[in-house]
Amino acid sequence: MEYVYTAMLLHKAGQKVDEASVKKVLEAASVKVDEARVKALIAALEGVNIDEAIEKAAVPVAAAPAAPAAEAGAQEAKKEDPKKSTAEEKKSEEQAAAGLGSLFG
Repeated sequence: MEYVYTAMLLHKAGQKVDEASVKKVLEAASVKVDEARVKALIAALEGVNIDEAIEKAAVPVAAAPAAPAAEAGAQEAKKEDPKKSTAEEKKSEEQAAAGLGSLFG
């Protein structure tokens, strides 16, 4: 994934996406460079209009309005029984603490 991000970063910065540039960015990020992956990336991007590919992959914004409805439902649940949700939160915190304890033996 970091190879694709590198290509996108170079493109956004107006730099040429070639083997030397990709290697330089990956090395600067302390990523062990795999020569085969770099060559495969450059070969895969040959003839590709990156701007068009990004536009086609863009997620529609129409999904965003669903979030406020979910928040309203969560707020209503909190208003119904504050004692019940406090007890559930405490129980959940205790379970989480017990789980953390098992990590450290």
